[in-house]
Amino acid sequence: MTTVGFLLLPGVHLLDLAGPAQVFSTAADLGLGYAVRYSAAREEVVTAQGLALRVSTDALAPSPDGLVLVPGWRAGGRVPYRVLAEGQAAALAAHRAAGGTVASVCSGAFALGEAGLLDGRRCTTHHGLQDLLARRFPRARVVPDVLYVPDGGVVTSAGIASGIDLALHLVTVRHGPAAAAAVAREMVVYARRNGDEPQAGVMLRHRGHLVDAVHRVQDAIDARFRETLPLAELAARARVSERTLTRLFTAATGLTPLRYQQGLRLEHAEHLIGAGETAEAAARAVGFRDARMLRRLRARPA
Repeated sequence: MTTVGFLLLPGVHLLDLAGPAQVFSTAADLGLGYAVRYSAAREEVVTAQGLALRVSTDALAPSPDGLVLVPGWRAGGRVPYRVLAEGQAAALAAHRAAGGTVASVCSGAFALGEAGLLDGRRCTTHHGLQDLLARRFPRARVVPDVLYVPDGGVVTSAGIASGIDLALHLVTVRHGPAAAAAVAREMVVYARRNGDEPQAGVMLRHRGHLVDAVHRVQDAIDARFRETLPLAELAARARVSERTLTRLFTAATGLTPLRYQQGLRLEHAEHLIGAGETAEAAARAVGFRDARMLRRLRARPA
């Protein structure tokens, strides 16, 4: 039985906690042998979303097979130099020294840094806190714009929902990709994302503009990215000429409509490959005739 202990700090984000907790709880339901525990400095922890949680104040015991995970809390770009209560930093360090795994979601990385666990290690956090983490812990090697980073028994992840990806990664390490895929299916999660994927996917990275016509075309491509979408059809949806659509789309997103669609296909194919599909099967599933175009896109500089 593997114990997964969540160390909760005041103002913890619900999804930072609930996402990984659901992964390990579901894994336990599937017979993978997990026991989930919760600990805090006080019996009541009020979350960032206002929900009060009642938890144990017993310290999480060091274990060579266990995992201690620190979810993030509402930081707003301002993280105190001391976020841990008395004894918590030593407990985290002792758990790692005993051979156990220590992990964090979002601003939880600052707790690991306070415990000295980021020194000399690669790590990450929410994109809005990466620069602060690097300044606060100069011996840490902060990796920007990735979902999660494992390094020597210490695993850090980006913000909020990336904790699910981190937890599925840890299940994969212990039990293999098939077990993680079973957990993901039970949770109705599309697929386990790879750690080096950017924190914002293709849809989010290219949606920061204010051009309604381009948003309408993006909606169509997002919904039907596997299909062949003639430029004339997309221009009709935007109610502009093909030439005008290409100009507007490129100015708003930095990509042509075709490159945007290819980016979506590539992103979805990478998800499938990460879940165990072959490149050929993934390519066909996202709309390519075969894997040749997929290989070219994977090799193309970002």
